Amino acid sequence: MYAAQQLEAYNTVQKTTTSGRAIEAMALSRSAHRLTEIKNNWDSPDREGKLDAALRNNLRIWSIFQGELMQADNPLPKKLKQDILSLSAFIDKRTFEVMAEPAPEKLNIIISLNLNLAAGLRA
Repeated sequence: MYAAQQLEAYNTVQKTTTSGRAIEAMALSRSAHRLTEIKNNWDSPDREGKLDAALRNNLRIWSIFQGELMQADNPLPKKLKQDILSLSAFIDKRTFEVMAEPAPEKLNIIISLNLNLAAGLRA
């Protein structure tokens, strides 16, 4: 019980001291790692449920980016916003392809884009 309280306290402090960009990078990285684990354990009996949950989570992350990029007061340059929105549309399309016809190799580009954008956010 004590360890759980310590972990909760740590998570609370981390949330309050972490920048928005760092949180976004963390979310993308976690999603990529989750998808990588599913890809590496493709024959797992619980893969279907885990894959669906991971893909839906990834869609939520990218939907948040879409919403933020569409805000009139978003400070990013127009070209960068357009590029990220294009990536987001691609992620949406690929995600629905994977949902319709699951295959481990289809996850590679989603994982790669998540990790690359996370790295850019950390820079």
